[in-house]
Amino acid sequence: MGKIKQLLTNFRVIVLLIFLILGLFALYPNPWNEGVSIKGIQKNSSAELAGIIPPKATLAPMARERIIAVNNRPVADVQEFYQQSSLLEPNDTVSIKTNRGSYTLVVRPKYNVTELNETEFVEVNETRQVNETVNGSVVLVNETFTKEVEQPIILKELIGIEPLGFSLQDAPNTNLRKGLDLQGGTRVLLRPIENISDETLSIVADTLKERLNVFGLSDVLVTTVSDTPDFLGGGNQYILVELAGASDDDARQLLGKEGKFEAKIANETVFVGGKDITYVCRSSQCSGLDPNRGCTRSGEGWNCGFMFSITLSPEAAERQARLTGNLKVVGTSLSDQLVLYLDDAEVDRLSIAPDLKGRAVTDIAITGGGDAISEEGAIEAALENMKQLQTVLSTGSLPVKLEIERIDTISPTLGKEFVNNALLIGALSLLGVAVMLFIVYRKLLISIPLALSAAAEIFLTLSLAALIGWNIDLAAIAGIIIAVGTGVNHQIVITDETLRRGQYAAHNWKEGIKRAFFIIFSAYFTAVVAMLPLYFAGAGLLKGFALTTILALTIGVFVTRPAYASIIQILLEKK
Repeated sequence: MGKIKQLLTNFRVIVLLIFLILGLFALYPNPWNEGVSIKGIQKNSSAELAGIIPPKATLAPMARERIIAVNNRPVADVQEFYQQSSLLEPNDTVSIKTNRGSYTLVVRPKYNVTELNETEFVEVNETRQVNETVNGSVVLVNETFTKEVEQPIILKELIGIEPLGFSLQDAPNTNLRKGLDLQGGTRVLLRPIENISDETLSIVADTLKERLNVFGLSDVLVTTVSDTPDFLGGGNQYILVELAGASDDDARQLLGKEGKFEAKIANETVFVGGKDITYVCRSSQCSGLDPNRGCTRSGEGWNCGFMFSITLSPEAAERQARLTGNLKVVGTSLSDQLVLYLDDAEVDRLSIAPDLKGRAVTDIAITGGGDAISEEGAIEAALENMKQLQTVLSTGSLPVKLEIERIDTISPTLGKEFVNNALLIGALSLLGVAVMLFIVYRKLLISIPLALSAAAEIFLTLSLAALIGWNIDLAAIAGIIIAVGTGVNHQIVITDETLRRGQYAAHNWKEGIKRAFFIIFSAYFTAVVAMLPLYFAGAGLLKGFALTTILALTIGVFVTRPAYASIIQILLEKK
């Protein structure tokens, strides 16, 4: 009991215990956490319209909202959520219960629109202005009349339901954030085609993050990196983007484009994406497959059209009025067209209705299309192209063009295997260290505290990573392994210096520990200096390895190793 009291009243041991308790709060482990965690909410989806707020990127995993029941049926994992969602019918109302409240969502139908090679006459109402004499004065009044127009026959076939708009993952058990290597997704390294300032590079990164969030992707990490430390100068600038759960096709489409959108009449710009567009419709009420165009055969494949409405700024509407004022009416449209360009490449041409001549109209429709071998594929391509164009129009263009330097894709299945293997290897490593130390020293009073000290070092490193929001990936795991190996070496130095003082004489303890920590601090500063260049090298791809190694070494040198020195001093000291 005397030694236990000495341990519990020792200052260094108390500091270690305090850090372990604080680390427990930071990591917040809960193996019984239920439901599925909400990673993101798509814009204008049923989930967003129901009032569910997407989590902020800085929110800790355990603090995110979790879905625990669908229509009063418990949800255990993501697969079970989608199984229950597959039973929903169009226009159903579905009750979503989360750990924060309940929501009612409306399931929106999904249609397949087909245009037949036939036409029909339908009656439409039109309004025109005519002169009318009122009290001896001629005024313009609106006159409504009905006329028959010929239009293609459109078949609208119900093919299912629109997604509810959730991006989900199984409920986390700790606040530890897993990197791309451990949860799957795509990592993209982008390089500006010209030298730009750090401020411009930061603006590009912010625009990219907004573009990815608008597109509906969640767990997005966008950082600016360099392959040379700032104080050396002359290095290449990069933007590192990590997209959890996204494919490399999504990444290429969203990140490989400058996003410069222009609409021109007679080769003069009417409006550009971003600043001239105040609203972009993304809901099913004003966006989707174009009913006036539908899907038609195109060569050996199919082509389907899409349409969505946008709202222009008053300045852009005035430019449209000025540019259309001198155009002539030819048939059912004006003599020139509204030509749409994306990254200086023409993507579509829109006819301008005669009633828009010289009028400052703020609400207009944007159209486009998608091609594929099958009709179903063409529908998917059209909707995907529409979604990307809506995203570009909402966020505007980048101030500089980017090139994709490198793309790495990790499957979620492979990431899960990485996690399992890392846990197994970590456990076997600690066991192997304990066994080897027992063989060398033949004393459990040395091998057990040393193994526990290494485990505490790993726990505190992971807790600190959870506290600062640092992602643990394969590089970070490698850094922890290196730090633990270095820590074991340092603890052996402490043990040897302690035992060498001869018969554990009390007056020799201080001298032995002092000599050991001189060696330890020398090795620590050497390792930190070696890690700093790696923090910047490889365009930041080795940042996780360097940072985790430095954190783990710092925790070991200032917390766990001093505590270990006091522990073995107390346990081995003879009265």
